[in-house]
Amino acid sequence: QVQLVESGGGLVQAGGSLRLSCAASGSIFRVNDMGWYRQAPGKQRELVATITSGGRTNHADSVKGRFTISRDNAKNTVYLQMDSLKPEDTAVYYCNAEVWRIGQSVLFNYWGQGTQVTVSS
Repeated sequence: QVQLVESGGGLVQAGGSLRLSCAASGSIFRVNDMGWYRQAPGKQRELVATITSGGRTNHADSVKGRFTISRDNAKNTVYLQMDSLKPEDTAVYYCNAEVWRIGQSVLFNYWGQGTQVTVSS
């Protein structure tokens, strides 16, 4: 099996910064794309940012210039640096990863348990 463990959420004032981390572990052969999604109360889950194994990134328009996704392939870990946070960034943030598992010939998709980010005005 594969697990994604997130950390780094919390409460911050508007204009502040947080850094989220998500580490994948288990029977991993290789991790493909990784990403961050978020879900605010009463809203659908939405894409925040993704990054390929080669480092190509994609950020949602709402976070461009404020959030930066990065990864450490040696550690199977993805990060989300969040700067200039706004109250509307308040949500549960979920990590996602596409994983080739050892001994398997299909690509699996995994989600983390979510970490709460709350931005006060």
